[in-house]
Amino acid sequence: MASLKNKKIKKVKNKGLIIATVLVIIAAVAVFTSDSYSTLNSKESDFSVLDTASVTKIFLADNNVNEVLLQRTKKGWLLNKKYPANTKAVNFLLETLRQIKVKSPVSKAEHNNVIKRMAGKSVKVEVYRHVPRINLFNKIKLFYHDKRTKVFYVGDVTQNNLGTYMLMEGAKHPYIVYIPGFRGFVSVRFSPKEDDWKSHVVFNEKLNDIKSVTLQNNEKPEESFKVVVNDAFGNYDVIRLSDGSKIKNYDTLKVLNFLTSFRDLKYEALMNNELPPQKIDSILNSKPKYILTLVTTKNDTNKVVIFNKPRFPDEVNNAVEELVPVDLDRMYGSIHDGKDFVLMQYYVFDRVLHPLDFYLKKE
Repeated sequence: MASLKNKKIKKVKNKGLIIATVLVIIAAVAVFTSDSYSTLNSKESDFSVLDTASVTKIFLADNNVNEVLLQRTKKGWLLNKKYPANTKAVNFLLETLRQIKVKSPVSKAEHNNVIKRMAGKSVKVEVYRHVPRINLFNKIKLFYHDKRTKVFYVGDVTQNNLGTYMLMEGAKHPYIVYIPGFRGFVSVRFSPKEDDWKSHVVFNEKLNDIKSVTLQNNEKPEESFKVVVNDAFGNYDVIRLSDGSKIKNYDTLKVLNFLTSFRDLKYEALMNNELPPQKIDSILNSKPKYILTLVTTKNDTNKVVIFNKPRFPDEVNNAVEELVPVDLDRMYGSIHDGKDFVLMQYYVFDRVLHPLDFYLKKE
């Protein structure tokens, strides 16, 4: 009986040993095939971010002085802690992070040249995400915090313009990255220039958030006015700026439409680097056509200084200055306390540029 029992125990042990051996072999084969035979090292080539909803910050910087910090806030994305960011541009970047894939590692022949070029010219990318400190089987997630989850460098493009060189921080080997189905390179989507991320929104205020609006018309000073919102029941003060008198016979509906028109007013293009600095300075030092100032209930002030724009390019305008009228479709504007020079459309802003006479009741 004892002998039979020992044989059964030995048989079970042998069976367990065989199973353990098989598992070890399977694990070894998996590691061998994934690491030894694969051309990709997962730690060095994992550039994509699948869960872009968890991204809270993206930092971009080049080797010069350009730096961009994009932060997710309750009111939307913020640029460098002071400007509203262009939501479409940020979403485009997030989609790029989600879609990018590695095409191949850089060949040994190209390796040194690519590394050298990236050392001289590349964009550093840092991705921060809201992730749990404890994650059990991807089901129990506890103690969320913001964490820097990826740091990599974006270099220039491949010779066929269909790939972009990228290098993970601390890695030895760069890779060629692309987006499946997209013929082009992705490096331009990682711009470290602040201007490329600025929102085009000039005004975006709800009626309940407006304390007052002032329109100064320098071409017709007598048509300048200020509207003060007294309460939420449609009681306003309309004040003529030329003498400070209050207008009694104003059209309430027109004034209401004026105040509700400051939602989503955008400029067409940022002109900071599109015109010579001397030309911009010359325009800014000239007499503006309008000065539009909005004060919120939180006493934040948003002022736009508007200038006429010549219809034709400078070389034509200089030759026949008196014969060339101003552009009737577009105008220049100075926003963000003079930090940004922009191109604006009358089609968009005409609704808030009517003269005082427009709001008076007609007898």
